[in-house]
Amino acid sequence: MSFGGPQWPQEPQRQGQQGQQGYGEQGREAYGQQPGGHGQQGQQGQGQGAGGYGYPGPQGGGAPAPFPGAPAPGPFPGPQGGGPQGGGPTPDWSALADASASRARRKRLLTIGGGVLAALVVGAVVATAVVATGKEDDTAKNGGGTPTAPASPTGSPTPEPTFSSVAPPPPPNPKDYISDPKKDRAPLTAEGLFPGRKLTMDGRPYTKGATSATANCAAVTQGGLGAVLKKNGCQKVLRATYVRDGVAVTVGVAVFPSEAAALKAKNQATGGIAPLTGAGVGDFCRATVCLRRSNAIGRYAYFTQAGFTNGKKVTTADRGVFRSSDDLGTFAFNQIYARGKSQASAAAGAPRQ
Repeated sequence: MSFGGPQWPQEPQRQGQQGQQGYGEQGREAYGQQPGGHGQQGQQGQGQGAGGYGYPGPQGGGAPAPFPGAPAPGPFPGPQGGGPQGGGPTPDWSALADASASRARRKRLLTIGGGVLAALVVGAVVATAVVATGKEDDTAKNGGGTPTAPASPTGSPTPEPTFSSVAPPPPPNPKDYISDPKKDRAPLTAEGLFPGRKLTMDGRPYTKGATSATANCAAVTQGGLGAVLKKNGCQKVLRATYVRDGVAVTVGVAVFPSEAAALKAKNQATGGIAPLTGAGVGDFCRATVCLRRSNAIGRYAYFTQAGFTNGKKVTTADRGVFRSSDDLGTFAFNQIYARGKSQASAAAGAPRQ
C-alpha cells in the first residue's frame, strides 16, 4: 500500500522480525532449558549431597561428607594419599548460583531489549506512514495529482449536460412566404407596401405622390402589358408615384397566384405600367418616350415607368432618369422581400403544433 510518497520502509521491518524472533525463540530456549538445567543440577547436587550426607563415609576413616553450611571443598580432590574418599568431586554451589543469576539477568535484558526494538520498529513504520500521508496532502494542496470534479451537494456525481442529437429545423426562408399564396396571408395594401410621404435611396430623396390598388390589372397598363397580366392570372396591381428633380417614376406591383406565373409575366412583358398622376404630380410619359422596366420575385412582378415631368423625351444620355428608375425598382424589391421576412419571423416565433 502506498500513500503517494515513499513506500513503507523495508529494512526496519526485517529488523523488527528478527527482534521478535530473537525475543520469542531465545526467550523460550533460555527460559525453558536454563532453569530446567538449573533444577537438574540443583536436584543432582542435592542428590549427591544427600547421598554424601545420608550415608557414612567409606571405610578406612575417610573424611565425612560435608554438611549443609560447611565450606565446600575445592573442585579437584587432593593428592591421592590425602584427599577424601567416596563419591566424585562436590560442585561449587556459589558459582552455579552466580551463573544462574547471570543467565537470568541476560534473559531479562534480552526480553526488555527485544520489546524496545519492536516498539522502535513500529514507531518508525508509523512515522514513515505519517510523513508519506503529509507529502500526499502537500501535493494535493499545491495542485499536484489528478484533479477530480466536485461532487454534487447530494453526494452523487454531477450530471453531464446532454444535447439532442436531432438537428433543429432551419429558419424559414422569406422567399417561401412570398412565393406560396397559402403562406403569404399578411394584409396587402398600397399604403402598406409604399409607406410614408418621402423616400430616400442612397442619399437621394424622393417625394411620394398618389397611390392606388385595383383588381382590374389590365386597366392600369399601357400597350400589351394588360393582356400579359390577365393571361397569367394577375390578381391585383398596386401603384405609387415618386418625384425628384423633374423626373417622375410610377412603380406598379402585380400579384399572381404562383411564382411561375409572375415569372412568365415578367418575361412576356410588353408595353408598361400606366403613369399615376395626382397629389402634386401632373401628366408625364404621354405621347413621348419614357423608360420602362420589369422584374419579378416570388409571386410578384414589378414594373417601373420613368420620364420627365415636362414631357421631354428620354434618351440614353439621361442618367438621372435611369438612376431614378433603378432606385424605385430596388425599393419595390426590398418591400416585397421585407413582406416575406416579416411573415417568416412570425412563423418561427410561433409555438409548434
